[in-house]
Amino acid sequence: MSSLVVYPGTFDPITNGHVNIIHRTLEIYDSLIVAVASNINKRSLFSIEERVDMIQQVFKDDPGVKVEWFEGLLVNYMKRRGAQVILRGLRTVTDFEYEFQMALTNKMLSRDIETIFMMTDGAFAHFSSTIIKEVVVLGGSAANMVPEIVEEKLRIKFQSPEGD
Repeated sequence: MSSLVVYPGTFDPITNGHVNIIHRTLEIYDSLIVAVASNINKRSLFSIEERVDMIQQVFKDDPGVKVEWFEGLLVNYMKRRGAQVILRGLRTVTDFEYEFQMALTNKMLSRDIETIFMMTDGAFAHFSSTIIKEVVVLGGSAANMVPEIVEEKLRIKFQSPEGD
């Protein structure tokens, strides 16, 4: 089994829950790629380049974390990278239902790929990227929910008249 793990997601934006899962995964695996996905079903607040940049800033001092973006099927990206392990974070039972379907689909598409699930720390289980964006747009603080650079970028984004 490969020691390279891929943690895919839209990360719009990355949260402290994501960061927690990444740090805990690096206690088990040597390295990890945060694979920022272009999701055709979601309208992202931040561009792929902005999301990659924020994540790179968060993990700039961690050589075990590489950040890349990809389009298309995750299993094809995994094959190109020579990775066999997909990491997925879970907060709720609802997350599990969706992630279970995705894991089975990925397994059907590529028998060589395994999906592992990691529960987020309980301190982060009650919020999502959507909730965080709502808190910030309504003038609240997301300081305990996202890395500092992300909160700064959220505030800038929501101060713009067009949201761009």
